[in-house]
Amino acid sequence: MLKKGLFIVIDGIDGCGSTTHCKLLSDYLKERKFKVKLTKEPTDSMIGILSRRMLRGKNLSPLIDALLFSADRQQHTKEIQKHLNDGYVVICDRYLESTIAYQSSQGLSIDWLLELNKDVIKPNLTFILDIDPKLALARKHLDNPEKFEKVEFLTKVRQVYIDRKNKNNYLLLNSNRNIVDVQTTIRIYVDLKINNNPNIIVK
Repeated sequence: MLKKGLFIVIDGIDGCGSTTHCKLLSDYLKERKFKVKLTKEPTDSMIGILSRRMLRGKNLSPLIDALLFSADRQQHTKEIQKHLNDGYVVICDRYLESTIAYQSSQGLSIDWLLELNKDVIKPNLTFILDIDPKLALARKHLDNPEKFEKVEFLTKVRQVYIDRKNKNNYLLLNSNRNIVDVQTTIRIYVDLKINNNPNIIVK
């Protein structure tokens, strides 16, 4: 039996629509009879839950943020690899680039963050959903915003995503557009990748 799957990440600033598009892509691939694992970061592990709780801590050190998110990812990457070995298409809502973009925008070195995460699995496809931070936060209708949910900070984060896209040849999609248009574009790229990968198992 063939043992290699496909690892897809959809990333971007808060409010970019990554969760929505991960779910829509998962449903689309399941309808086509692919084995799909939908996952996210932070995960639902104990470390992931702690990481999400810490997002409410306004004065937490960026170093602590980076270590928590990266520790969560170390465990997560083992689970991702297991599913890939079983021929799944793994779709992840946020991944390494979130740590790079958010924690470097807090002043940490990108080189250090990459070294911290050097052993994690590299995605086959990474989509960056690009959106104006004001529009992104307006979509969230925030009553009690987390510490990262500020226009000034997200503007910095957005620029890091763009810089990283240019350096790594990620797919940057305009998420100011309506959901159908964005999802259609995502599916086109995913279908192309699948058609060029004979190792992905169909149920």
